[in-house]
Amino acid sequence: MTEMQVISGTALPIGWKHIPLKHNLRRLSEKSKKGGKVVALENIESWTGRAIETESVFDGDGVDFRRGDILFGKLRPYLAKVYLAENAGEAVGDLWALRPQDHIEPRFAAYQLLEPGFIDRVNGSTTGAKMPRAEWGFVGSIKVPTPPIETQTAIARFLDRETGLIDGLIEKKTRFIALLKEKEKAAISRFVRRGLDRNTLTIDSGVDWRGRVPAHWVRGRMKDHFRQEKRQGYETLTVLSVYREFGVIEKSSRDDNINKTPEDLTKYQLVKPNNLVINKMKAWQGSMGIAQMRGITSPDYVVMRPIGEHDPRYMHHYLRAQPMPWVYRLISNGIRTDQWRMEAEKFLGLPVFMPPIEEQRRIADRIDVELERIRSLITLTERSIDLLREKRSALITAAVTGKIDVRAAA
Repeated sequence: MTEMQVISGTALPIGWKHIPLKHNLRRLSEKSKKGGKVVALENIESWTGRAIETESVFDGDGVDFRRGDILFGKLRPYLAKVYLAENAGEAVGDLWALRPQDHIEPRFAAYQLLEPGFIDRVNGSTTGAKMPRAEWGFVGSIKVPTPPIETQTAIARFLDRETGLIDGLIEKKTRFIALLKEKEKAAISRFVRRGLDRNTLTIDSGVDWRGRVPAHWVRGRMKDHFRQEKRQGYETLTVLSVYREFGVIEKSSRDDNINKTPEDLTKYQLVKPNNLVINKMKAWQGSMGIAQMRGITSPDYVVMRPIGEHDPRYMHHYLRAQPMPWVYRLISNGIRTDQWRMEAEKFLGLPVFMPPIEEQRRIADRIDVELERIRSLITLTERSIDLLREKRSALITAAVTGKIDVRAAA
């Protein structure tokens, strides 16, 4: 470890100084006149600084930046949107364009802005409840540990190598999770469409998108299993929402739902266990499911009560498995993708081939076993990714604050 000295009550290696950020990075403000490549908040990955390509079109004037400048997201700074520019461009929206001064290595400065302690200080200074933003007057005055530029370069090289290794592991594990999720979808689709016995006799269903079905399964229509109803006036019950990933769950259990719940819930619809709830605008994405609890949901959704004979667990998986979302897309109406709408009458007219009720239950049991196995693997892998991300952040903190001497390692 390096020899330590005390500066302003905080231990720093010899040669390091606490310098206000605005003396290291100059905030750019000149409006763009070149019309270069546009970068917005959504083009920057949180905590890694990777560029994300999107098809979004942005209006308004931006700020010119050049290669080596750093973009920092001032809106919701806890997202840690920091980008070291590889090429010249135009920063739009809630981004600061910051130019490293001659005594600053750009890569070191970018890592410094990604340091969790720095992000916490910036986030703690924000104003605005719904759209919290940082102010440069405060952020620029934050004193940051600043070593000689040779040390900055060594730290940047060290972190480039070490974070690169960690990011590579995270990428592999992320791909593994994606493969597991695809395997899960394929297994569910196979079980609900063909049953558990691969050798069972099948016949042509006569429906293009359905293909062959077990010969003993009975053809019907969705209207044989569901009937729409709308019961209101239960505003004291728990608010439920529909997710394509989870089905019908308590809305408060997620913090990523941008639709605000109104104060007046008198028009919200009653949902009972085993009711089918459909988001008409997102049915083509698989946003529907069989409810397991009693509650209320948006008046814009469709709620249907079960009729006829079917196992709710089997039906839940069947309605959400491929190719059903694709089928819902075929029967939806709308000019643009985000306006496609599936009407209840068209859904109820869809053909369905159902196994005997006991077979439905066996299929549902098998799916439960498969889901438990696959999701346990996903959970373990996600935990390992979280640990790697924690290690990445801790490494950055230790390096840019002088807690470890990286010169030999770099």
